[in-house]
Order: sequence, then C-alpha cells, then structure tokens
Amino acid sequence: MKKVIHTAQSRGQADHGWLKAKHSFSFANYYDKERMGFGALRVLNDDIIAPGMGFGTHPHNDMEIITIPLEGDLEHKDSMGNGEILHSGEIQVMSAGTGIEHSEFNPNSDLDTKLLQIWVKPKSKGATPRYEQFFINNDAKDSFIQIVSPDKNDAGSWIHQDAWFYLGEFSKEHSHSINLNKENSGFYIFNIEGNAEVSGTELSARDGLGIWESSAIELNVNPGSKLLVMEIPMQ
Repeated sequence: MKKVIHTAQSRGQADHGWLKAKHSFSFANYYDKERMGFGALRVLNDDIIAPGMGFGTHPHNDMEIITIPLEGDLEHKDSMGNGEILHSGEIQVMSAGTGIEHSEFNPNSDLDTKLLQIWVKPKSKGATPRYEQFFINNDAKDSFIQIVSPDKNDAGSWIHQDAWFYLGEFSKEHSHSINLNKENSGFYIFNIEGNAEVSGTELSARDGLGIWESSAIELNVNPGSKLLVMEIPMQ
C-alpha cells in the first residue's frame, strides 16, 4: 500500500473577492509539479462563491466534471440549452466531450454558495457532451452511497471513465471497507467534514488522502463526518 496525504492547510489558495478557492491539485495560478492530480483525477476545487456572483460563460472539452454543492445553490446555463439551479443535496455531472460552454452563478442575494468541483480525465476523447443533475438518495445518511460510476444503468450517474464515487454523511461512529472495482486503480478520499481514520491515517476536515497498490480501504468514521471516496484509474 502506498499513500500520499494532502492536508487542508497545504492546498493552493485563491481569493478573488467574489470567489475564495482552495485547490487540492495544481489549478489556474496555483502550480505544484508534485500535485498535478491523482491518476485520472485532475482537479478537486473547494469553492465559495459570493452572493450574486459567479463564472461567466466559458468553454470545456474532454473532461468529466462533477459538482457537489455543500451549501447554497448554483445556477447553471450551457450551450446544450440546459438552464437549471443546482441545490445542496444534489449532484451535477457534465461530460464536456467535444466541447461545451457554460456559466455558473450563485443566484442568492444573501447567501454564499459552497461547493466541490471535480475534474476527471475521460477514457477517450471526443465524447458527445451531456448534462445531468440528480438528488442524493437519503440513504447517504450513516452509510456510503454510490453517486458516480462508468455504468449507465448503475446507481447515481455515470461518466466516461472507470471511476466510482461514494458519498457518506455520518451522525454516529461507523466502520466500513470499500474494495476496488478494477485493478490498477487507487482511492482518493476527501474528508469534507469531521474526522475519520482511513487505512491507519487520521484525516481532519478538508484533508485529502490518496491510496494505491491496495485492493481495499478501511474507514473508521466519527460522528459529524462527511466523506467523499473516489476510485480512480492510476494509469
């Protein structure tokens, strides 16, 4: 088993006034040659968007983009004709593929929007762009639920990559093991809130942990914790 830990304090930072962002991996003006991603996981941004502010229309291509609102709402518009408001408790999945333009704004006048935005490299380039958003099943309480996989018929949503995402929110102590779905993959765990121990490593809020060359991970979660576990291809 190999590990790399990215503590909350070690992340890159950006403060644009209207946007406060923390970057687990190199992004925009934050560059660290040792933190260019984890396997196919390229971006993990922890953003706070001020009321009434946001990202104007901008392009993406050949990237799988997963957005998880933690607090507040996010208004999305794109070149495919989608116009939706994403709420806390929902997940947004967008395959940029051959190209898409979109905008993202905080539609509220008095509340910050807090979210995680995750980029995963696709298995191959040139996919047809797609957009989906869905509510998280209430079973996410005190257990891990699958929110992303490569299978269109599986739980949650799907992306163009052999990646599986699990989300769990816990009000009580919980122990859990997760096995790899595919050889030569690794796990990246992002501890959103609270405290947890993952395969012998203690994690505090906003710490990230990468584990590879291991077929499974063991999680011991404390009350008040919320974790995102991602199985990611390493090659």
